[in-house]
Amino acid sequence: MSIDLSRRNFLRNSAGYSLIISGACALFSSPAWLQWLFGGSAGSAAASGKLDQLIKTAPRARFWASSTDAAGRCVECHGPGAYRDNFDHGREFVKCLLCSQECVIEAGKRGRCGTRINIDGELRTLSYGHPISIHVDPIEKKPFYHFLPGSQAFSLATAGCPLSCQFCQNWEISQSRPEDFPLSFVEPDQIVDGAVGSDVPIIAYTYNEPTVFTEYLLDIARLGREQGKRSVIISCGFMNEAPLAEMCEALDAIKIDLKGFSREFYRKVCSAELEPVLRSIKQVADSDTHLEIVNLVVPTLNDSDEMLTGLADWIVSEVGPDVPVHFTRFHPDYKLLNLPPTPVKTLERAREIAMGKGIHYAFVGNVPGHPGNNTYCPKCNNVVIERQGFFVRANNLVDGKCKFCGEPIAGIWK
Repeated sequence: MSIDLSRRNFLRNSAGYSLIISGACALFSSPAWLQWLFGGSAGSAAASGKLDQLIKTAPRARFWASSTDAAGRCVECHGPGAYRDNFDHGREFVKCLLCSQECVIEAGKRGRCGTRINIDGELRTLSYGHPISIHVDPIEKKPFYHFLPGSQAFSLATAGCPLSCQFCQNWEISQSRPEDFPLSFVEPDQIVDGAVGSDVPIIAYTYNEPTVFTEYLLDIARLGREQGKRSVIISCGFMNEAPLAEMCEALDAIKIDLKGFSREFYRKVCSAELEPVLRSIKQVADSDTHLEIVNLVVPTLNDSDEMLTGLADWIVSEVGPDVPVHFTRFHPDYKLLNLPPTPVKTLERAREIAMGKGIHYAFVGNVPGHPGNNTYCPKCNNVVIERQGFFVRANNLVDGKCKFCGEPIAGIWK
């Protein structure tokens, strides 16, 4: 059952949710959260009770196939030529087709993300309607540098992620499950009302991997568009093609983390694969949706000249030189506390390599005040957008063109 929240109460609750992402004590006092960290019967019982509540109200997910499907979609799991009449698996399996993990899930079990569960041969989404963090942030924080610069974004997250990146800086929520948090239900139109009440032009799906709450974000984005709100996601890019196609139709901008240009890096550090991310980047680039790419540069793991050069070459050849690319500074977190912050010189070298390969808009990220935060005209090299941290200090664009030489600057400016 949903909870009836007035706009005022919703915004007041939003402030409470925002404490979660910043590590407030309320989060760590939750018995379920303590169980997740340390184990213990009290936390386990609390989590179990919340899970039962979630299952009762969890809506049917999308993008899946079942072993009990009367339509006989056997090829979804087994490939072409595998169909057999009257084949009985003996158990009710579901294959999730949302992300590229493509988990095959037994009855009562969940996929890698922890948010999608097989209930009697039907896949349910536990994250729908359960935001655990809500903020109003500068769009530059995401980071989007060429999408409505200087704007604020009504930002939300749920629990869960299909990846397990050892350097994740939001691991408290990305590696958690929906039942680890309060279970207040927030309808999609209440999120839109929150954005309208906050008087911001953008709704952002962020902090954890938004793919895990695809159904929720699509409903919000479509309702938001009716109210003149644009929607953006900050994603690892590990979704499959069909859900991404719907996202591209409903969203106005997508930022994808290209975590490293190496299959080995993805497998060892992120428990994932590189190819689906590259496929997603190309798919977004081929759509009408604005795209930006971020590469978190982690010392000793993905900072070699070979890897940075390969990444830049691929971007130029496959998606073009006008896609903004952010080389972002790593800070020790989660399971990589042993590594130092990325040297600024490494980020500068990454930016130089990218620009040397022809990328027009390459940035140094997470280094406030660095000249590499600014957007430069690729023709006359004047600063067209000057930034200080997450804020725009000067905008020298006129109708999307450099005011100094008239060169068009790729992006969404109004």
